[in-house]
Amino acid sequence: MKRVILLRHAKSDWSAEHANDHDRPLNKRGRRAAAMMGRYLAGIEQLPDRVISSTALRARDTVDRAGAAGGWDRPVRWSAELYEATPDAVLELIRTEDDTATSLLLAGHEPTWSLLAEMLIGGGNLRIPTAAMLRVDFAASSWRDVDVATGTLIWQVTPKLLERLGFDAGD
Repeated sequence: MKRVILLRHAKSDWSAEHANDHDRPLNKRGRRAAAMMGRYLAGIEQLPDRVISSTALRARDTVDRAGAAGGWDRPVRWSAELYEATPDAVLELIRTEDDTATSLLLAGHEPTWSLLAEMLIGGGNLRIPTAAMLRVDFAASSWRDVDVATGTLIWQVTPKLLERLGFDAGD
């Protein structure tokens, strides 16, 4: 079985000084949410074997904060391909992964993540808010076999949901 966790970058700061969209940082709420999601993933003991993240500052900071807060010790590959990627391009990236990994966390952007998740599970109308994560499982022994409409949505969680459930944000 192969498992993909999609993590959308946390809330960014539109008012911060930044040269371009790629360099837009997280805001305070985003920094807090990224850390909370990292602790949550560690708490449910579903840490990925590997992480691939967009090179956009807000995605990199999301992964760094989630990993630090959750105590992740996972290799991270920074991929410019994930910034403004199409769902098809991300699927091709997934298919090139080394099969020694069972689970893969991808950190990136909307609308690609919602469209990709819908494509992987064969339909639906998913919305992935900032800092939300979802897990899709595949009955595949190789990443090469991950394909359109072959995945099963296992869970989706948002920072807002965790807050409503009383999950410790760790402030």
